[in-house]
Amino acid sequence: MASVTDSLDAKHRTHFNKLQKKLRREVGKAIADYNMIADGDKVMVCLSGGKDSYTMLEILRNLQLSAPVDFELVAVNLDQKQPGFPEHVLPDYLEKEGVSYHILEKDTYSIVKEKVPAGKTTCGLCSRLRRGSLYGFAEEIGANKIALGHHRDDIVETLFLNMFFGGKMKAMPPKLRSDDNKNVVIRPLAYCREKDIVRFARYKDFPIIPCNLCGSQENLQRQTIKEMLNSWDREHPGRVESIFSAIQNIAPSQLADTRLFDFEHLEDGVQRAGQHAHRLDVVNLFGG
Repeated sequence: MASVTDSLDAKHRTHFNKLQKKLRREVGKAIADYNMIADGDKVMVCLSGGKDSYTMLEILRNLQLSAPVDFELVAVNLDQKQPGFPEHVLPDYLEKEGVSYHILEKDTYSIVKEKVPAGKTTCGLCSRLRRGSLYGFAEEIGANKIALGHHRDDIVETLFLNMFFGGKMKAMPPKLRSDDNKNVVIRPLAYCREKDIVRFARYKDFPIIPCNLCGSQENLQRQTIKEMLNSWDREHPGRVESIFSAIQNIAPSQLADTRLFDFEHLEDGVQRAGQHAHRLDVVNLFGG
């Protein structure tokens, strides 16, 4: 089968190869830093039909060939029964690529349309229903890891969404255990920028499926945050990377959360968490 580079001229082939190596390096580093994938893992790759999940699957398949550990990948798409959803696109693509896959059919679309008043955003309920369906299916097929396609920009956007609209300093961790303690969720694209994923998806010419349920809604809070960050990125290159670095370098003693730092006993001259009390690694990351 012809590769994507066969149709590119020398200049674009070089650009594509550099981009692919960059994404592979970033995904590999995220996997190593957070111990996302271990020998013998069965990883359920959640494939929506968007650029992020296609890229995640492609890079994981690429890394699978050279990784020092042996792991299995299985792609899973949740068919939410949205009107006009092109059901043939993903099976055709996955069969052509030789990827093991399942199509899980759940009519979450009708539930969302029934429960959410007209004009209100559907993303919250839709994502909860989608998450619940996928988590249950992972257990059914024996997958011990669930890979989601959130990238660095998603993580930073979520930080500001929670700060501006939720009053919490919280984002999306690259790795987490689900609330029911039955699933481990990983985000292999945690170090990847969305603009690189967009370029990669264009080079690969993935058969993108748009979300007709929520993707076309205007004035979403996340869209407002995205526009703010894009503006910062244009005017101050490197700012998004700096914000993400801050997420990885928390100093609880310099904030105001009494659950994360022992302010009560400062007069005693003792840091009860020891000399590294300024680092978040004294905190249970799986806590509520």
